[in-house]
Amino acid sequence: MRVKIKRVYDEPDKMDGTRILVDRLWPRGLTKAKAHVDLWMKEIAPSTELRKWFNHEPEKWKEFSKRYRAELKKNGEQVTLLRKEIGKGDATLVYGARDEEHNAAVVLLEFLGF
Repeated sequence: MRVKIKRVYDEPDKMDGTRILVDRLWPRGLTKAKAHVDLWMKEIAPSTELRKWFNHEPEKWKEFSKRYRAELKKNGEQVTLLRKEIGKGDATLVYGARDEEHNAAVVLLEFLGF
């Protein structure tokens, strides 16, 4: 079983396995058919308040990571559901952010232990 992260805007390929969108908002400009998303887990994404506070500002990255991990610890039901889905086989957590180093999927992947 492999788990990776990838921008939802990048071309899907057969090595992605199950494509799980882990953003609270649907990616701009993408139809569901073009996104090739198998499962949308918006409830595992950072809260609206945290997402707006972070605003994809790299200087807030360390604090954002800390706060998002705290939210994930309180969101056991969604984390369990995601772990079950990942346990079925290869999976790719897809996200919409432009910054490939500073986004919620990076934190989530680490939180899950991958």
